[in-house]
Amino acid sequence: MGLATAHVIGRERAVLISDLDRERLEAAECELIAAGVECTTAVCDITDRQSVRRLAERAQQLGTVTSVVHTAGVSPSMGSAEMILRINAVGTVLVNNAFYEIAEAGMAVVNVSSVAGHQLPGALAPTRRYRHSLTDVDRFHSDLLSMCNLLPRTMRPQLAYVLSKNFVIWYSKAIAGRFGGKGARVVSVSPGSFDTPMGKLEEDAGAGALTQLGALKRFGKPAEIAELLAFCSSDRPGYLTGADIVCDGGGLAAMTFADMLRLARSR
Repeated sequence: MGLATAHVIGRERAVLISDLDRERLEAAECELIAAGVECTTAVCDITDRQSVRRLAERAQQLGTVTSVVHTAGVSPSMGSAEMILRINAVGTVLVNNAFYEIAEAGMAVVNVSSVAGHQLPGALAPTRRYRHSLTDVDRFHSDLLSMCNLLPRTMRPQLAYVLSKNFVIWYSKAIAGRFGGKGARVVSVSPGSFDTPMGKLEEDAGAGALTQLGALKRFGKPAEIAELLAFCSSDRPGYLTGADIVCDGGGLAAMTFADMLRLARSR
């Protein structure tokens, strides 16, 4: 999704792309340059505060930062609950904090959540624990991890994923006013099942079933979500902030509570 979005944004402006994997980053750079995109790269570990700060400083050195599209994340099939929470939740906090420091009027931050974040009923969302992300990131991480550890080990990554993505939606709304004080915007986008390597990993663990619930009955294409992410990050929707946009082929619209329970069991 991030690479596809860089292609779209790159039609109009230079891009700085980042990844923890240098080889993957270099391959993406070659692809973008071949497509005519002016591209710079930076290796970054989004779970490391100093690494993220260096990324923001590098972006500022290149010129005015007009947008940040934060697509980094992992799914339940990719690691432990601890890792999922650290990347998806803590990483989001660190990225947003770092770019807030250099935010200027007109800048937009787009955080990628997931429809999984909407599968947690509002009454069950641990917003009191989420609030610790605003003051004590380490406590925030340990609080969510302690919730996951109440479940059997095999169920913990799935809960961590749902919590982390629900948090991204909450957090993007919670910090919108802070960014607004600088004339900047923050939104989140919640994709459904997309035809990406990470999406395909979850095909047998709920993502495939989710597509069949939707109106379009198929996986989304990376180029389709890229257009939305790029639009949200542009100056065209200049009054859009503090909101979440669902892009899931109509899955949530059609989902019943019974469907939600079946999906949870299938995972």
